[in-house]
Amino acid sequence: MAEKITPREIDYSQWYIDIVLNAKLADYSPVKGSMVIRPRGYAIWEKIRDEFDRRFKETGHENAYFPLLIPMSFLKKEAEHVEGFAPELAVVTHGGGEELEEPYCIRPTSETIIWAMYRNWIQSWRDLPLLINQWANVIRWEKRTRLFLRTSEFLWQEGHTAHETEKEAREETLRILEIYRDVVERCLAVPVVAGMKSESEKFAGAVETYTIEAMMQDKKALQAGTSHFLGQNFARAFDVQFQNRQGQLDYVWATSWGVSTRLIGAVIMTHSDDKGLVLPPTLSPEDAVIIPIYRNDSKAAVIAYAKKLEADLKTAGFKVVLDIDDSSSPGWKFTEWELRGTPVRIEIGPRDIKSNQIVMVRRDTGEKLTALSTEAASKLKELHNLIQSSLFERARSFREKNTEPISDLGGLIEFFGTETAGTEGAPGGFAEALWCGSAACEASIKEKTKATIRCLPLGKQDHIEGTCAICGDPAKYQAIFARNY
Repeated sequence: MAEKITPREIDYSQWYIDIVLNAKLADYSPVKGSMVIRPRGYAIWEKIRDEFDRRFKETGHENAYFPLLIPMSFLKKEAEHVEGFAPELAVVTHGGGEELEEPYCIRPTSETIIWAMYRNWIQSWRDLPLLINQWANVIRWEKRTRLFLRTSEFLWQEGHTAHETEKEAREETLRILEIYRDVVERCLAVPVVAGMKSESEKFAGAVETYTIEAMMQDKKALQAGTSHFLGQNFARAFDVQFQNRQGQLDYVWATSWGVSTRLIGAVIMTHSDDKGLVLPPTLSPEDAVIIPIYRNDSKAAVIAYAKKLEADLKTAGFKVVLDIDDSSSPGWKFTEWELRGTPVRIEIGPRDIKSNQIVMVRRDTGEKLTALSTEAASKLKELHNLIQSSLFERARSFREKNTEPISDLGGLIEFFGTETAGTEGAPGGFAEALWCGSAACEASIKEKTKATIRCLPLGKQDHIEGTCAICGDPAKYQAIFARNY
């Protein structure tokens, strides 16, 4: 119930955890740093997964599965890659009661074992492109964890593609980035900024990393998905060559890309309120909940009316829940279903029967409207569309309100201030500033403000004029600075 939720303004971090636990999305596992995804949380993940899976298959990608255990020698073949993941590796040294001849890493990502297989599968340009996606779990031994946002084990998808030319691989990298942007904005109702990562923030082993960055209600950035142009790095490391159209041997060009269950955290922190979870209709496990309101003398009639409405809505293709549990009052049910994030609540009482009507309540705004029972399906669809668009526009407006152009170091320091909990009252947001490209400047602003370069936004890197906000040297890039999860 609502009293279980710590208000955002008091403790934003605790507010988030309270929602995850009390909306029964996930729970802490006996294994340190891991989580148990509960049925409601998993149902949301399935909706996200299914939408991405559909889009991947529409663009010619196929699903496969690769082993969880990866020989340590594989990771060492790509030096930058293993260096980037070394602190997070979980290593298996014994099996069957005996010490293994070679340690195995539990998959932190699958580039190395996949490219070991691609060496066997790719011989000619006719074998390309190879467009593979995997739905799997990974282990990254995180020291500081938070449910959905950062856990030692999480669920994700990872795409790994091989191409004949650099041009094709680069096109694939941006094609996937656009799929990520479209699904996250359209399905999750979370607005994002698409751009390229700086050198220090890119994926270990990549030539370039592209990202979609979202702003949460505490004004921090959340990396919602990444797409990597790998060049020929992994092909060279694993000697994946093919005979090109000229009959010569050449190394394959590659990409990799992924999103994870942290997207559930993004949805929570973008849309929810102090009453609990707020879900876009596209992600909710149920489209509406029907709650009958009655006295003993009207119980039978009201429940019969509610059951007919339930049947009509199911026939129209909606997934609805009829809550007729007599152990709880209607008021308690209202609060509980609000906590769970159900997009629409339908109330039915004796007066509604007489008028052949229903009362529909939006979860996002609390707005009530009355409709004829015969119009229930069309009105529910209409409300879903309104809620979906309203959530997106509200989040976009919040981001725009908290995005500012900054021209100098003093302005950046003032913009980010000291890190505090809260939402509207907290300093920071997205700072748009020019950057010279220097790693030293990037490290300096991180040290001073805890903000990092989240991305170099696409479409804003041409004709850069001006000076770096940090050092005053000529600028090369337009950058988004923010504190992040």
